[in-house]
Amino acid sequence: MILNEKIKLDPKRYIVSKTDTRGILEYGNDYFVQISGYDESELIGRNHNVIRHPDMPKIIFKLMWERLQNNQSIFAVVKNKAKDGRYYWVITEFEAKNDPISNQVTQYTAFRKAASDDVIEKIELLYAKLKAIEDKSGIDAAHKYLSGYLDDKGQSYDQYIDELIKNRGLFAIFFKAMKKFFR
Repeated sequence: MILNEKIKLDPKRYIVSKTDTRGILEYGNDYFVQISGYDESELIGRNHNVIRHPDMPKIIFKLMWERLQNNQSIFAVVKNKAKDGRYYWVITEFEAKNDPISNQVTQYTAFRKAASDDVIEKIELLYAKLKAIEDKSGIDAAHKYLSGYLDDKGQSYDQYIDELIKNRGLFAIFFKAMKKFFR
């Protein structure tokens, strides 16, 4: 097992996965399977958190699930873990898919691309702080810290992430095109 080694992602490739409403993997594109280090048969039917890196603060996933369950998309910067213990950073847009007749959420899709070094450098500090707070005082304390952090910046979570990842121009076009392709 290789631990603590960063996987260099191709900035021109994308990673896509789809889960049911409980987070059970139903699909992963070829690049997702390749980067994860798992065989496709090892991924499909397993909980998506199989690739969750232990450095990730739980509060980020709590925010993600709250948004998805309210049929809202959300961007996040996420550190994932491959089967062999290596890690990779991605910018992810999580999105709910609805049944056209009942309008009930039937599936979640995650669209990802490589995070730049400057994004990683900035978010890593915040995530380390949130993780330390969670480990000592729990997820509610981390949520309060994150809320205060964003209040100090005068930004919502979405505004903070959009500014951090520069969610405009070619970046926004890339995600829009990727989502259109995988619908």
